[in-house]
Amino acid sequence: MAASLHTSLLNNLGQIRETFGNSTDIVIRELRIGGGRLAAIIFADGLVDDKIVNEFIIESLLQRFHPQNDDERSQDIIQALKESLLVSANIRDIADFERLYDAVLTANIVILLDGLAHGIAVEAPGWKDRAVSEPVSESVIRGPQEAFTETLRTNTALIRRKIKNPNLWLETKPVGRMTKTDIGIMYIKGLANDGIIEEVRKRLDRIKIDGILESGYIEELIQDEPYSPFPTVYNSERPDVIAAELLEGKVAILVDGTPFVLVVPALLVSFLHASEDYYHRADISSLVRILRYIGIFIALLAPSLYVAITTYHQEMLPTALLLSLAAQREGIPFPAFIEALMMEIAFEILREAGLRMPRVVGPAVSIVGTLVIGQAAVEAGVVSAAMVIVVSVTAICSLAFPSYSLVNSIRMLRFPLMVVAATFGLFGIIIGLIALVLHLSSLRTFGIPYMSPFAPLIPSDQKDALIRLPHWALFSRPRLINQNNVIREDTGPPVKPKQRS
Repeated sequence: MAASLHTSLLNNLGQIRETFGNSTDIVIRELRIGGGRLAAIIFADGLVDDKIVNEFIIESLLQRFHPQNDDERSQDIIQALKESLLVSANIRDIADFERLYDAVLTANIVILLDGLAHGIAVEAPGWKDRAVSEPVSESVIRGPQEAFTETLRTNTALIRRKIKNPNLWLETKPVGRMTKTDIGIMYIKGLANDGIIEEVRKRLDRIKIDGILESGYIEELIQDEPYSPFPTVYNSERPDVIAAELLEGKVAILVDGTPFVLVVPALLVSFLHASEDYYHRADISSLVRILRYIGIFIALLAPSLYVAITTYHQEMLPTALLLSLAAQREGIPFPAFIEALMMEIAFEILREAGLRMPRVVGPAVSIVGTLVIGQAAVEAGVVSAAMVIVVSVTAICSLAFPSYSLVNSIRMLRFPLMVVAATFGLFGIIIGLIALVLHLSSLRTFGIPYMSPFAPLIPSDQKDALIRLPHWALFSRPRLINQNNVIREDTGPPVKPKQRS
């Protein structure tokens, strides 16, 4: 149980200094107010607004506040401060040291008076945060050019700008014994499934950890299948994407200190849809989606198909192509599997090097790695030119996905498929694909089938799955996710104007 504050101000300040280890950024300012009464303000330098401290707190206490007599009770002084002198939207009472420490470390100014065993905390955030800028990982040609920041309140404001509805509810709770990171649960009351909301609350309540530094901590701790290579929690740094997910009845989880917001439940199709799909015409968006689905199969199967066909099934190739590949592989000292494995590992290392290197050097490393090393490897007879083409096409297709989380899953699965292709040929690839489909069909994300609306097949939800129908045809929300308010739009198709004769 938290220790209560003492009536002696000096005892309180002594314990506060001891707890914080006399840290130089914890400011304790002692002063005497009207009638000679001893008071103190405590705050963390850099977390609170200095203007509020100097102009509204210290100036009010020293110059403007004059009690009627020296015997006025401390309780009356506190009440007068709360009612007339302090300018803040959030003022709360502090009665124990635990709440006092939390208040100081969460951008509050704490005011204590001698002779009173409780004080008040005035919220006055004033830290430096990053301004709203363009998205880094989800850039678009057409659409809003704004992204979330590392400040929770800024992120909630960006979402409320998109959804101006009082039914957009936000619940906030601290998670982490040491960091006490603010976690926000945002949903639209009446659209979101009450069972999913309650499940989100339960999973967050079960988290017992020292600190939460990024939303990836929460994602790993609340996901349904911790050992599955596929992500079951969606994340985005775009407010328009999160607003669209909320309008479908999903639940958003915001974490203070990171620009990436989580969304549950997350279906496989969510990772293949981009926000830009809804900003272009339906025919263009549908074509791009089909190309995206083709790209995922190429990124997953191209190296393994090359290994299987060149090793076991040469008869499947046209004679001219077979002779060309045989001529290229003449003098190559490694089997096709070892050749593909070396190229894939080399490319993955180059990808990581390009990401971790400074931005000035990163593009140069990528160009040198892909052009110079690839060409030198072919000329040295270490790998064939066809293998360089296969790996390059695979890499390009893997970059066509909107979600980086799905890209990582494809990168992981590419290697076991190459192993079964080198061992059993096309039969191994088929077995691997069957196992992959069975695994995807068994996944659940907060009780919702991961492969929905394909498995189980929901005909009414196909209008926004593989292709996208026009907006006037997207009249209902996903059936399994939303069961409260299914109808989204009932305007019907646009009416063509009559031609004048």
